[in-house]
Amino acid sequence: MQVHISTMSGKLEDLEAINTNTLSNIFCKQMHKARNKKIICKECYSFEMLENFRKNCVDAFQRNSDLLSKHELTAEQIPIFKKPYVRFSAHGELINLLHLHNLVLIAGSNPKTRFGLWTKRKLLINTYFNKNPFKRLNNTKPLNLVIIYSNPIIGTILDKPPNQYFDKTFNNVAENEFVEQQNCTGQQCKNCLLCYRDNNVTTIIEKVKFYGKKK
Repeated sequence: MQVHISTMSGKLEDLEAINTNTLSNIFCKQMHKARNKKIICKECYSFEMLENFRKNCVDAFQRNSDLLSKHELTAEQIPIFKKPYVRFSAHGELINLLHLHNLVLIAGSNPKTRFGLWTKRKLLINTYFNKNPFKRLNNTKPLNLVIIYSNPIIGTILDKPPNQYFDKTFNNVAENEFVEQQNCTGQQCKNCLLCYRDNNVTTIIEKVKFYGKKK
């Protein structure tokens, strides 16, 4: 079984991505049902899409979930990319340490491609790179992997990454909040790449399109 590669649309138009199934991810389901109305996961675009007009993606994403979280990829299963930028987890979140391990293997096998990983699971990141659970010969983070902490609370700005393995923070705000500081709103990733490139910007801020308008 091979890793399924998605070609994204909308804000992520033309970017290739390795996605997993949000609907079966225990962490995602717990966050989506959180009581705190300011949890960004309650506004999750992936739940909305996979339950409705992207239902046809669920089977392929679930195969990725199983493949990446249950077995270490073989050399033959590691995809090779030609594009300069690739998104990890445009749909889904890290499932476990093995999932993260496989993404690190993919990044390490594609040194000419820049990978972006957005995650809320800072404990998994810290454990993987600190405790070396898979006894990797080289346990340093690949230079071509950008890890961005996805702040779960709408309307709060984290201006510093939570630990040394994160490169940036991604923050969501309501339309009328931090207007002058919003540096992601209204752009397609391929025309911006602020998150992917080496620069002095460590705080990304975007308005939530539907915050406060659902239900």
